[in-house]
Amino acid sequence: MKKQDIIFLKQFSLRGPSIWTYPPSLETWIDIGELEDLPSNKIPGLHERLAAWLPGLVEHRCNYDERGGFLRRLQEGTWAGHILEHITLELMSLAGLPDGFGRTRETTTRGVYKLIVSDFHGECTRLALDTGRELLLAAINDEAFDLDAAIKVLRRRVDRKYLGPSTAAIVNAAEARKIPHIRLLDDGNLVQLGYGAAMRRIWTAETDATSAIAETISRDKDLTKELISSVGVPVPEGREVDSADDAVDAAEDIGYPVVVKPTDGNHGRGVFIDLVTPEAVRKAYPIAAEEGSGVLVERSIQGIEHRLLVVGGKLVAANRSDLITVSGDGKSTVQQLIDSQINIDPRRGETELHPLSIIRIDTAAKIELERQGLTGDSVPAAGREVLIQRNANHAFDCTDDVHPETAAVAALAARVVGLDIAGIDLVCQDVSKPLAEQGGAIVEVNAGPSLLMHIKPGIGKPRPVGQAIVDNLFAESESGRVPVVGISGSRGKTPVARLVAHMLHLSGKQVGLACSDGLYLGRRQVQKNDAANWTGARRLLLNRAVEAAVIENGGKVILGEGLAYDRCSVGVVTNVLPAVEDLSQWDIQPTGGEYYTTWRSTYRTQVDVVLKSGYAVLNACDPQAADFAELCDGEVILFATDPDCPALDAHLQAGKRGVYVSESRIYLGTGQDEIRLCRLGDVPAIGKAKRPETIANVLAAVAAGWALGLTQDVIVTGIKTYGLELADPFALLPRRARKPAGAGRN
Repeated sequence: MKKQDIIFLKQFSLRGPSIWTYPPSLETWIDIGELEDLPSNKIPGLHERLAAWLPGLVEHRCNYDERGGFLRRLQEGTWAGHILEHITLELMSLAGLPDGFGRTRETTTRGVYKLIVSDFHGECTRLALDTGRELLLAAINDEAFDLDAAIKVLRRRVDRKYLGPSTAAIVNAAEARKIPHIRLLDDGNLVQLGYGAAMRRIWTAETDATSAIAETISRDKDLTKELISSVGVPVPEGREVDSADDAVDAAEDIGYPVVVKPTDGNHGRGVFIDLVTPEAVRKAYPIAAEEGSGVLVERSIQGIEHRLLVVGGKLVAANRSDLITVSGDGKSTVQQLIDSQINIDPRRGETELHPLSIIRIDTAAKIELERQGLTGDSVPAAGREVLIQRNANHAFDCTDDVHPETAAVAALAARVVGLDIAGIDLVCQDVSKPLAEQGGAIVEVNAGPSLLMHIKPGIGKPRPVGQAIVDNLFAESESGRVPVVGISGSRGKTPVARLVAHMLHLSGKQVGLACSDGLYLGRRQVQKNDAANWTGARRLLLNRAVEAAVIENGGKVILGEGLAYDRCSVGVVTNVLPAVEDLSQWDIQPTGGEYYTTWRSTYRTQVDVVLKSGYAVLNACDPQAADFAELCDGEVILFATDPDCPALDAHLQAGKRGVYVSESRIYLGTGQDEIRLCRLGDVPAIGKAKRPETIANVLAAVAAGWALGLTQDVIVTGIKTYGLELADPFALLPRRARKPAGAGRN
């Protein structure tokens, strides 16, 4: 068979909701060439090779919505674009990314397809797509492919670029509460939760409420001990030392056994416990000194080390560590026993996704072995138990066992240091009993603790620590959202956006506006060039000063960039007029069902993202726009320049809201009730010509203001003053608000 190829033509990074899906996605146009004439059932051995190389494909349900559905399609016959979609998703899953979304759709050019997959991180997604293409071509052309090497490269990229497990747990918990998030670093764990003035920020397990002073205190173990012991928290006796001789003196004053550790180290590096001789102390001192800026010598607390996670003054999770031992067989060395008895555990690994780490004979382990008269090359007698490491990974969940008094002591320690999130390390024999009665003590208070041990413990049930952190950042009534108004359509978007922003400004909110005329914060224009794009909108959502955002989105933004926000309070579609916007580069078709991108599917995106508590504002005189009403998760307000418009009449007859013109006056209608706002002649933006499209823009803005809950006075003042040069922009505000615009008359 002739060697086949697949060519990538162009790509669009859709960084928010698009015509395909809500989360970010990558749209790639591919040319499958002669493979258009070779569906999978006509390529000998293709099904068998792919099923063998990627056994996880059996879980892809595809159109049949059943396990093995995709493999069934592969046997029956499907095309290369669809196959590449599933291979890419499977590769991303094997690399450690979440389950993703995929679509493959035809274009009007034969052999050219739009392939869309979830975009968890641009570099990772593109690498998975490139790797998937190579794998598929190897399978089609019956060539070898080193899958293990490819997965290793992809997994390394994901480990470096994607969110760490602690951050991901918090982000997932925020998503469960419908709180939006924005990643602020391309390859870091700084994340914004929420928009504008309602935002909070996290960096791994630290938040914008984590005090820099508290973090500094937690790094100074001696100072931490001094502070928490002053309020009665039990801590081990000890002091900071400045030399090996001083360390021995301190150990003899305290009494053996002792612990030698850095004053400001972390992750247990340079920590030596249960030292019982001056020689062991001398040997431990330089290693501990190398790991920190100072060295502490403390009384060794008998027992097991535990890690308690405190969030917002409450214990939310606890894990205990364990001794790492091997059993001799009389033939294998200590190192061989470690590899065959410990490191073989699939829970152990090098990445953050593994709850247990690989055990190595490091300096601390060498000292532990020396105590037992052994080295890594020694061959222990059969049945001899050899201690390799004390207090290894905190991998065993014991949250339900923690005594209430111990939980209270841990919370007190976090509060005294000043941390909103703290990992409290304590040593005791039995965590189910109070510390005082067993001589237990808190040995460290850590800022920014790892959450992985609680999310994915080696033994025991996972704890919802991400949820605890999100609930501590946002009260139950808080959504992390400010009012967002998204405005789309073929034309009229900019005047509608500017008028809505004007009304919000008059209501007293600090409003941000991203539109074709530029970027505005309140009355101040901060960018003069076109800001009706993803970047302009995102600038508003990142701004803590923004209390409401008005964002213009044309078809080019929806198709080429995606929306900058996940959901909006109000979504406006002014009209759907083919050929007004040039969208030819996306192969837009007037009709075509599910297989082609259409004008309707483009602009409906703005309605798809309306919150359940929000409103869609739609042009009743435009049949395509009015039809979007049935797609809205929230409520709908129709507007019409023609009061006899059938869609508006049916809407009002159903008791719903509408904004319309009758006898040259603007009305708000709810069912049979109506409120007269003002005459058309009182609205400067309409002008003397009173063109229908200009009137429609004003009606759309009025409907959006009504949906936002603005008062009748603010709406009327807004449309009467928009476009006027005011010395004092608040001069025409009424002294007190009258009834809300939604209160109709009988």
